[in-house]
Amino acid sequence: MLLEKSLAVIFLLLLVATFINGVLRLLRPGKNWRELTLRIRTWWVIIILFSLALLSPHWLALTFFGLVSFVALKEFLTLAPLRQSDRMPLLWMFIAIPINYWLIGIGWYGMFTIFIPVYVFLFLPTRMVIAGDTHSFLRTASQLHWGLMTTVFAFSHVAFLLILPADNQSTGALLVLFLVGLTEFNDIAQYLWGKSLGHIKVTPRVSPNKTLAGLLGGVATTTIAATVLGPILTPLSSPMALAAGFIIGITGFCGDVVMSAIKRDIGVKDSGTLLPGHGGILDRLDSLLFTAPVFFHFIRYFYY
Repeated sequence: MLLEKSLAVIFLLLLVATFINGVLRLLRPGKNWRELTLRIRTWWVIIILFSLALLSPHWLALTFFGLVSFVALKEFLTLAPLRQSDRMPLLWMFIAIPINYWLIGIGWYGMFTIFIPVYVFLFLPTRMVIAGDTHSFLRTASQLHWGLMTTVFAFSHVAFLLILPADNQSTGALLVLFLVGLTEFNDIAQYLWGKSLGHIKVTPRVSPNKTLAGLLGGVATTTIAATVLGPILTPLSSPMALAAGFIIGITGFCGDVVMSAIKRDIGVKDSGTLLPGHGGILDRLDSLLFTAPVFFHFIRYFYY
């Protein structure tokens, strides 16, 4: 019941945003509201799919998250410069996705933690060697490893969080909602604080819009929100919820700027066009790729 109420609140907030957007378009028709309208429409799709995943049986939810990993990895590989000889290693990367999520589905935590970071990590360059192409070998291997570690292994911690409390499905769903909600809230809070009070640039050569005020204000706001919501939505006590909020705030910022650095290195503004108004799926997942594994192990170490 708590999960359904929480999702209802999110839909209510989205309805309010949609209404405000409609009013603004009526009151100021001369201004271009296209990007905001596209963002809100895309949020409707994202939240509907995300809500259905949380309310679904575990096997269906894991399938959904696996598909997200598949699309995210594919998007990453379209950005990274690859060699003609890398076709078979790429195939094995995609084969690793269902195996990774199957390990989550059966709750095999030990194998999950080493399957991609150890076995696939060692297997990919070995398979690359068989092709005999040593041109840009280290760069290519690094790109393949990074893509798989972030879009599949790191992101799949969200799915594992869903099934972590084996005795109560709604508890896992609420943990996922807490993590994802605060990660997105942290992005918004850091943006608003940065726009309002930001002058000192934190990473001017990577992401010029990131300011010290945005970082500190976003982390503080996220920590406060986590302290309030944690005891309501999750098994976290107030002090532990405070710690979780601080962790999400810091790691969310790190994920954002690291993925910005990767896009700047490749020479693109957005990772793709899959999500109108937002860019690509990696543009939406960037912070979550860092917050998910750290928060998951925080929860598992102290509570499960």
